[in-house]
Amino acid sequence: QVQLVESGGGLVQAGGSLSVSCAASERTFSSYNVGWFRQAPGKEREFVAGIWRSGGSTYYADSVKGRFTISRDNAKNTVYLQMSSLKPEDTAVYYCAAGMGLVGDRASWYDYWGQGTQVTVSS
Repeated sequence: QVQLVESGGGLVQAGGSLSVSCAASERTFSSYNVGWFRQAPGKEREFVAGIWRSGGSTYYADSVKGRFTISRDNAKNTVYLQMSSLKPEDTAVYYCAAGMGLVGDRASWYDYWGQGTQVTVSS
């Protein structure tokens, strides 16, 4: 069982920046591909960004491309999501997920999920 814990969420003004992290209590975390998803109230969970286990390949939803950057530090068993030029529509609970399969926008491809961290972007 891989335990994932998100942190770093908070309140930020539109146009600002915020970074969230996902820490794993697993020494083999480097073997897992990781994705970030988000869910706003009343809306479906959506894919935000993903990163291959090596960190060499990344994927982004069109809505965040050019604004968000996903990265990982396997030595720290941590994946990061750097968010800039934030918009009110980015407001959501952000979840990290890990899996041994494909990286992409399908939640079923991931086996483990964190509890989420709230990101609120004010107008």
